[in-house]
Amino acid sequence: MNASLSRILAVVMKEFIQMRRDRLTFAMMIGIPLVQLLLFGYAINTDPRHLPTLVELGDDGPAVRAILETMENSDYFEIEGMIGPGEADAALRTNEATFLLVVPPDFERDLLRGDRPDILLDIDASDPVAAGAGAGAFPQIIARALSDYGASASPANPVIHRRYNPAGETAMNIVPGLLGIILTMTMAMMTSMAITKEAERGTLETLLATPTRPLEVMAGKIAPYILVGALQVGLMLLAARYLFGVPFWGDPWAFALAVALFILVNLSLGFLFSTLARSQMQAMQMTFFVFLPSILLSGFMFPFSGMPAWARFIGEAIPTTHFIRAVRAIMLKDAGLGDVVPELWPLAVLFAVIAALALTRYRRTLD
Repeated sequence: MNASLSRILAVVMKEFIQMRRDRLTFAMMIGIPLVQLLLFGYAINTDPRHLPTLVELGDDGPAVRAILETMENSDYFEIEGMIGPGEADAALRTNEATFLLVVPPDFERDLLRGDRPDILLDIDASDPVAAGAGAGAFPQIIARALSDYGASASPANPVIHRRYNPAGETAMNIVPGLLGIILTMTMAMMTSMAITKEAERGTLETLLATPTRPLEVMAGKIAPYILVGALQVGLMLLAARYLFGVPFWGDPWAFALAVALFILVNLSLGFLFSTLARSQMQAMQMTFFVFLPSILLSGFMFPFSGMPAWARFIGEAIPTTHFIRAVRAIMLKDAGLGDVVPELWPLAVLFAVIAALALTRYRRTLD
């Protein structure tokens, strides 16, 4: 049987018409590759520079100033201020700094005497990629800055202290972050697809005909998935502890609050997607459109501090960013509720905004 060019062209025209009608899918086909190109081309940086650095200054003199200047000129360190004694733990635990330079008292005097004094670089090593380059360059920076203070290769003794992940194990960083990534994908996707499935089957019309209020529908729809999310978290914590050796040092109540807020954010996001999508395929596409930036801009795979300013600005609006920070601080850094409040209140705000949008969209559907 011979193929007919006219019939082939007719089918082609039919497909173009279908694409025009399904504008959301067509936009996703164009948008997702564009987002990938921009993120991988501009935002992703596996060699982070200008990482936040604080200084505990026990001595001040020409040698110390030379060290600080050389550190900044190296591009690995961005000195953002000074802290007092006893503030180091809080600064590293709350992600205020990646590096902390500690200059001991009488450093200048011991240097001039040739006693080779210690100078400490305290590092938040929970992210080995972010900490690695700066830690590796620190001895050479000290030697270069103090080249006029003695004949030895290094007149001072650079001491590097890697906190929270001394061995630099990747699992310590990746596994806690996976909690956020898995919950982002499953919670939003399951909720959006479950509701759009009802719309496709026509059972949603029966629900719309009942006197149930939008808030009641939303609460009833997401409640079962809260339990599913809690089960997922429990299984992932067991795997993290017994398969990968990831510790849990912090406050379990702070962890539970962070998990609860994050699950609510993603379930409300899935509910919002269900009010926008007309099919399960569209709901899945919307989920992946959010899932991709959540992986790349949240600090899960690539150091957040090493991204350009515009990428960090977008990343701060992503719920996964705040959740991963909170979980890593609690599990690895012995953080309590007070330490992670700066990450919890953005989650609460995002939940309120997304839930309000979802309810507004659902009311329109009712009308």
